[in-house]
Amino acid sequence: MGKSKIFIVEDDQFYSKLIHRKISMDPDFEVQIFNSGQSLIDNLHENPQVISLDHSLPDYTGLELLPIIQEQCPNCQVIVLSAQNDVQIALKLMKAGAYDYLIKDNEAIDKLWLLVHKANERSVLELELKDLSMEVSSKYNFKDYITGNSEPMQVVFDLLKKTSQTKINVIISGETGTGKELVAKAIHFNSTRMKKPFVSINMAAIPKELIESELFGYEKGAFTGAEQSKSGKFEEAHNGTLFLDEIGEMDLNSQSKLLRVLQEREVTRLGSNKTVSIDVRIVVATHKNLHLEVKEGRFREDLYYRLMGLQITLPPLRDRGSDIILLATKFIKDFCSENEIEHKALSKEAQHKIACYQFPGNVRQLKSIIEIAVVMSDEKIIHAADINFNESDKLDDDLFLSEQTLETYNEIIIQYYLKKHDNNVMKVSEILDIGKSTIYNMLKRARIFGASLHNEYSEEQRNKILVEA
Repeated sequence: MGKSKIFIVEDDQFYSKLIHRKISMDPDFEVQIFNSGQSLIDNLHENPQVISLDHSLPDYTGLELLPIIQEQCPNCQVIVLSAQNDVQIALKLMKAGAYDYLIKDNEAIDKLWLLVHKANERSVLELELKDLSMEVSSKYNFKDYITGNSEPMQVVFDLLKKTSQTKINVIISGETGTGKELVAKAIHFNSTRMKKPFVSINMAAIPKELIESELFGYEKGAFTGAEQSKSGKFEEAHNGTLFLDEIGEMDLNSQSKLLRVLQEREVTRLGSNKTVSIDVRIVVATHKNLHLEVKEGRFREDLYYRLMGLQITLPPLRDRGSDIILLATKFIKDFCSENEIEHKALSKEAQHKIACYQFPGNVRQLKSIIEIAVVMSDEKIIHAADINFNESDKLDDDLFLSEQTLETYNEIIIQYYLKKHDNNVMKVSEILDIGKSTIYNMLKRARIFGASLHNEYSEEQRNKILVEA
């Protein structure tokens, strides 16, 4: 989170400068001065966390300004200052929603310093709880937000339920684009830590020289450019969940420091000798085989077993059968709603084209393709021609550089030739010198039919083929 905004509303210029000097001593505060009620109102859209408000301004009183502030900036905390020790006014202000009331005496500014810090903590906490409540209620119910009816996803849902019953560490594995961070959020927001922070960091996106400062924080002057102290991700996630995405990309030196923190349950900021206790649930994700990484010396074995917990493997989109159309329909609905355009639907041909595709980029790629198709379509119906995979009509030259199973390679090759020969099963079986049953078995697993199957067989015959396949 950035600096907290503190507004000082005071018509006495000398007194306002004294307050500004004191409050600005905290580097986490951004302090602004206003000399009238109207100038404050004109700037409430900036959503300050705390307002120090003089009760007797030339154009407004504190009692007149409080309801305006509460309406436009409901999470803001207001501390009212007055030169008069009037108990009745103080009671009215507190009843109207003021955080506190101060008399302008010799100790007022020191008292204000303490109150501003307490009020800021309350403002930030209320905003976080509000945001968390909205996320929990609208997003992260397992099956309401994670779309899928396929058998592989039912296994995932069963494991997700188990994660909500304990504090066990979780390792989420799966290809890029399968939705690992979404699953991590679902775990957090369905756990007992749901009202505490969810902090995410992608280890692959941070240079190894900066990983330690990002995870553990640093003190002012710890290195060139450290102009002020900063908490790390572990401190930010205290009592909540820390999601370490692409954990397999960490270098061995960073892994050893992470291991120490996990063992000791405390962190030490760079440039400091003071340890800070942390209580954090760890959820990690990777597209790599960590067990293999350990065997080949790229991942510490002791860290691997420290992280070891419940393992959730997300299936690639190509193995999720009819989920592809379910997800595509959801993405269309969401995109149309977000952009306030008339809802559109996929034609049967478009559905078939999507269902036959391998989606190397998984759910992320499907979402991107669908959103582009919605934009490109000039009608209420999205046709096959609106679906563009942005690839040439040939096998990818880099296909065999990726790590896939033999079964997956076979499916990719068969799908390629089905597409190339207009889904003619007989012709593809002859070209590849394989039996038609091999192709039918693949189609059965994917829960799809080529166009030639629809043309060649009745629905009763197609069902019979699937049963026999």
